[in-house]
Amino acid sequence: MNQTNMRLGIKEIPRADQWLFFSLQHLCAMFGATVLVPFLVDMSPATALLSSGLGTLAFILVTKGQVPAYLGSSFAFITPIISAQALGGVEGAMIGSFFAGLIYGIVALIIKGAGTGWITKVLPPVVVGPVIMVIGLSLATTAINNAMYLPGTPTGEDPVYSLIHIATAGITLGVAVIATMYFKGFLNLIPILLGLLAGYGFALWQGLIDLSPIREASWIASPELIVPFVTYTPSVNWAIVAIMAPVALVTLAEHTGQLMVLSKVAGKNFLEKPGMHRTVMGDGIATMIAASIGGPPNTTYGENVGVVAITRVFSVFVVAGAAVLAIIFSFVGKIAAVIDSIPVAVMGGISILLFGIIASAGVRMLVDNRIDMGEKRNMVIASIILVIGIGGAIVRLPGFEIAGMSLATIIGLLLHGILPNRKVSYGNNEMFDEKIN
Repeated sequence: MNQTNMRLGIKEIPRADQWLFFSLQHLCAMFGATVLVPFLVDMSPATALLSSGLGTLAFILVTKGQVPAYLGSSFAFITPIISAQALGGVEGAMIGSFFAGLIYGIVALIIKGAGTGWITKVLPPVVVGPVIMVIGLSLATTAINNAMYLPGTPTGEDPVYSLIHIATAGITLGVAVIATMYFKGFLNLIPILLGLLAGYGFALWQGLIDLSPIREASWIASPELIVPFVTYTPSVNWAIVAIMAPVALVTLAEHTGQLMVLSKVAGKNFLEKPGMHRTVMGDGIATMIAASIGGPPNTTYGENVGVVAITRVFSVFVVAGAAVLAIIFSFVGKIAAVIDSIPVAVMGGISILLFGIIASAGVRMLVDNRIDMGEKRNMVIASIILVIGIGGAIVRLPGFEIAGMSLATIIGLLLHGILPNRKVSYGNNEMFDEKIN
């Protein structure tokens, strides 16, 4: 792709009006998904915005300002965070997130020394695809419960079925689907945000939202920070580390795919310059920053790749601008109050689409890599991963526990390592052999 076709190159500084306009576009594209993750795991959305902005700025610095990518909250960590919180509270989940960031750093050093070819050998599509499906499908019950029932049901009692909540979720989901299928241009990139706005408006009309906390909220307010050695004394719970750290291996495949798509769009091979070791290290540092202030782990966002593709604006200054705006908005108390007031039915409706998309991405990985599921080896590996991951299998040892997606990932990798005819599990993946013109 010829650089002369770009409206703004990677290193070009936009005018003030361009900077604000395009930065707001990036922020809108990632906003809905980024605040949904902390909402579902009972963390602060304002802190997620702050960690997202800080993480993106760190990513830009680590990659020498050569990759126009925005980082937002990772959906892959939702279930592990919930499991980690049950064992050690939100502080324990932050320690686990920090170790996941360290895994990124270790992988980055290996990539620098050994290249990228080993990644698909260690993480074949027949393992990563089903694990991604587990991420989405294991959250399906949460989405449906949020969409169908009244919130706040006491423990031990049956949830109360609510038609008004179903209607709210349905409108949220319907608008998001319509935006995805029929809207063009930038509107096609923000179906989550449009669905949230439509669902919120309907919920407000139905009296499901109490506006008094928004009116009482201050305009300027600090996010709820959870800082080691300040708000708590960190201690390593290896059971939590075992739950969360392996997820970094799964998100590594997601990171690689996003980087390849962005490379094609920008007409530059980011695997070579600045190098995948820098982009992975940037992801890891962003996740460690988030863990240090109480935000969910970060990852590169496909929505922002779409914004870049449509606008032809590749300037890292625009992406940095979106990050700065996210940081500023995280200190606006009114915005935090509005996010906190979103009914669970609205989140449930949008989650039905989002979690399904995550599961479908796992299927797409198998299809894109032409994995033959008629092969017994592939069928066995995928089947066991799906049942163990979705079923919530747990292995408990003295002082150690591993469950769900992490356990499914480890067992999948073990099966891949010991079962014969390994070649069939790689499919026709030419991800790292492809040359970008």
